[in-house]
Amino acid sequence: MTATLTLEQRTLIHNAAVRLHGEFAGVFSEETVEGILADSLQRQLATARVTAFVPLFAERWARERLRASAKVEGLRVTDNPTVLFLCVHNAGRSQMAAGWLHHLAGDRVDVLSGGSAPAEQINAAAVESMREVGIDITDQFPKPWTEETLGAADVIVTMGCGDACPVIPGKRYLDWELDDPAGKPVEQVRPIRDDVEQRVRGLLADLGVAPVR
Repeated sequence: MTATLTLEQRTLIHNAAVRLHGEFAGVFSEETVEGILADSLQRQLATARVTAFVPLFAERWARERLRASAKVEGLRVTDNPTVLFLCVHNAGRSQMAAGWLHHLAGDRVDVLSGGSAPAEQINAAAVESMREVGIDITDQFPKPWTEETLGAADVIVTMGCGDACPVIPGKRYLDWELDDPAGKPVEQVRPIRDDVEQRVRGLLADLGVAPVR
């Protein structure tokens, strides 16, 4: 699992495993936790151009997947709806939508995102356009959707991934037709950002969750 990592990064992964064991003690076995962490790490290594942040991203993604799996298996009880945003690269539209939903709903909605062909990094113009409205998505990273995140989602919002987007029976689907910010300057991404905001506010209204801002 750690053959391509430096000694420091291996230490970070070990520490991540210890933290996750503690967080999910009594919910999942250590083997399950380490399996999800290992898979998250390998998938991150497969697409990352720079590996410096891979241990951090792998831990956060593993935690997200474990929380989702716990919900699917009935091991985590929550009244929060779970929304999963899907696009092609998980670098622009879905990340902006997730950023807006986090910003507007706080901790009352569980927010997930993924892509059919994840990019190596977040779209810089999307990051800048969100920064302009006070939302920081620099700590986010592209990743694929997984069986855990699909299973946990109450609402799946698709954005341009077409036939690549998974169809899960019994899930509520929304398809948002949005321009792809890939390759566009910030000036052209701002209208997409604003469109996403209005759609997210509409989704919150449908979910019966009043925005905090």
